[in-house]
Amino acid sequence: MGGKMFKKYNVIVVGAGHAGCEAAAAAANMGSSVLLVTMNMGTIAQMSCNPAMGGVAKGQIVREIDAMGGYSGIITDKTSLQFRMLNRSKGPAMWSPRAQSDRMRFAEEWRLALERTPNVDFWQDMVSSLLVKGGNVCGVKTSIGVEIEADAVVLTNGTFLNGVIHIGEKKFGGGRTGEKAATGITEQLITLGFESGRMKTGTPPRVDGRSLNYDLMEEQWGDEERGRFSFTDVEMIAQQRCCWITYTNTNVHETLKEGFEKSPMFTGRIKGLGPRYCPSIEDKINRFAERDRHQIFVEPEGLNSVEMYINGFSTSLPEDVQYKALKQIPGFKDVKMFRPGYAIEYDFFPPTQLNLTLETKQISNLFFAGQINGTTGYEEAASQGFIAGINAHQKVHNKHELILKRSESYIGVLIDDLVTKGTEEPYRMFTSRAEHRLLLRQDNADIRLSPIGYELGLISDERLAKVNKKVKDSDDIVAFTKNKSINPAEVNSLLESLETSPLAQNTKLFNLLSRPQVVFTDLIKADDELKTLLSNFDKETIEQAEIKIKYESYFEKEMEIVERMKKMEDREINTEFDYHKLVSLSKEAREKLMRIKPRTLGQASRISGVSPSDISVLMVHMTK
Repeated sequence: MGGKMFKKYNVIVVGAGHAGCEAAAAAANMGSSVLLVTMNMGTIAQMSCNPAMGGVAKGQIVREIDAMGGYSGIITDKTSLQFRMLNRSKGPAMWSPRAQSDRMRFAEEWRLALERTPNVDFWQDMVSSLLVKGGNVCGVKTSIGVEIEADAVVLTNGTFLNGVIHIGEKKFGGGRTGEKAATGITEQLITLGFESGRMKTGTPPRVDGRSLNYDLMEEQWGDEERGRFSFTDVEMIAQQRCCWITYTNTNVHETLKEGFEKSPMFTGRIKGLGPRYCPSIEDKINRFAERDRHQIFVEPEGLNSVEMYINGFSTSLPEDVQYKALKQIPGFKDVKMFRPGYAIEYDFFPPTQLNLTLETKQISNLFFAGQINGTTGYEEAASQGFIAGINAHQKVHNKHELILKRSESYIGVLIDDLVTKGTEEPYRMFTSRAEHRLLLRQDNADIRLSPIGYELGLISDERLAKVNKKVKDSDDIVAFTKNKSINPAEVNSLLESLETSPLAQNTKLFNLLSRPQVVFTDLIKADDELKTLLSNFDKETIEQAEIKIKYESYFEKEMEIVERMKKMEDREINTEFDYHKLVSLSKEAREKLMRIKPRTLGQASRISGVSPSDISVLMVHMTK
């Protein structure tokens, strides 16, 4: 039946969450014929948890996807209700964009974008097993018995693999509330030699915004000067929506404790590992018993929707306990609940079973992306889907694989962490995970990665020309400041007002701008030539120049470290090498190296359990 109804595809993508959508778009835009198989065409790119994109380190990932030609940034901008640049008070390495999204419009825009992508076909069905011949994946079989052939398959199953939803003592199968779980794939992969585990995540209750008293909460508006995720100029929703902040209190905590004996987390019914950095409210009360309040963000689900997302109140307690506790939060006395919070447990596959391309080591042409790899978050999933889609296309067309380095992108850090170190709990990206974060900023994602996207055919000539112009123009501004001097009489009164020491002699603008207190917007008041020059450039270019000036010496030091590390990163190791032969390696190192099969000495050095002395042994052996 399959042969008549379906052609053979280059790539089949299973699952249409954030990972699946990026994978399908990337492979199709590079020229592959793609079939996107989803259990429900109505929930493509559903924001299953919070209606927001970005945040600390996650915002950098979305910018990187956009810089290389992915869709997440564009869709976010088109459907954003509020934009904030987090951590502005810190250095630019920490600046992280975050947008509140219109949940319904976000999913709709993604679906329309995929429908407009010529090489993408759709099929609504559950994939129950993979077609595998001689260690190669060659298609999928669905729950209604349809067999569809493909050169490569990307699995992006999210929380659906044997998903179980918990609300208090109730538990039922499901991949999301109101949607059934996916079965069959885990069991088959285990028979093929894969190792699987269980993880859990949770979501808060959603409430009727009309039943809340906002006078008792703090308003939280977006940035006055609204930023964007995409390096393209897409049209944004004109209106911004407000969010609100309120807090739990001891009454809320005491009420929640009443349900603890029915909590699936505390009674041991949930076996999966939960996210450490996004704990449930009951977990917070338990772990931080000394705190008498926790922050709650009340976030709109859409421009015209009354539904509100209660960020910070993720829970799997019985629904009556949730309701009773919510009513004690300031502003929530008359709250009406639309749906209770719940926890969900699902299967994942430890990502040490993958290559850095996200292809599985066990089965050729099979790729995993998203929560199946033990990550949490839309952004982490989208970036993996994007890379898996690219590499699936490259593999089936016998082209060069794409592996991003840790020194060139957060996406590179994410994938290297997963594949090299594995993860014991839902993995979330932080700026602290990136040792070269000063180089991996959100403002320069286009400069770092658009040339790679261009080589892959995902970035147009016009977009690359725009990036090259930004580099040239910002360099021209920096060069101007290095050549132009200013005398004390022109600038000292300004410097006093900025509370920085006055000049005793003529000084280059570059040196003045190196001071943390002095910025271009101040300096143009004292120098007309600078003011005229800057009037020719856009805000992004000027910001780029200012960052280069303020951090030039730091960047130089960072680049030296990268160059030193590069020697290790570039020393390739034969992945078929038998480490058992090297008896001078520790037993743990031999076992770990045999399992992970690092591609480079740098990757080997990051495997937990492989010590610096083990690396020295490897280096000596490789030199021989």
